[in-house]
Amino acid sequence: MKTLVILAHPNLDQSTVNRAWADALAQQPERYTVHELYRRYPGGRIDVAAEQALVDAHAAFILQFPVYWFNCPPLLKQWLDDVLTHGWAYGSRATALVGKKAGIAVSLGAPAADYTADGAIGCTVAEVLRSFELTLRYCRAAWQPLFHWHGIDSNAAYDDTARAAVAQSAQDYLAHLVHYYP
Repeated sequence: MKTLVILAHPNLDQSTVNRAWADALAQQPERYTVHELYRRYPGGRIDVAAEQALVDAHAAFILQFPVYWFNCPPLLKQWLDDVLTHGWAYGSRATALVGKKAGIAVSLGAPAADYTADGAIGCTVAEVLRSFELTLRYCRAAWQPLFHWHGIDSNAAYDDTARAAVAQSAQDYLAHLVHYYP
């Protein structure tokens, strides 16, 4: 079965990194289903039953998003709140996510050095985004290591070096998925 990539970017057409990742995933439709939340739900009204059925139809899922203020974009937070319901995702009788591989893939505009104990953020990316691991583990999903990429600052020049780095990040992302979501 395929891996579901739940992509939450409020303006994917203007994205550099997440769009490159989505384009790379689209080249392998036999392996990945890319589900764009903002395109599917422009008004923000999530069809919970349809989303649960989509997750049920896949062997694994990954949440892909740009990090916004040390968290995810608002529609993904709403998706987590609405879709991961008691009795389906968690609770004594819930089995939907038990053992299902799950994780996150994120892009960050700040340099990697900022996400260290001595950096501007003061902790690692994994520490900042720990709530996603805790949520998925609480639902008894099989948490996979996170994929993260630093590099595109919206104020920086987008030159050949940056384009090459973004292209490499897409290849690194695919390699991560092949390794953890075979």
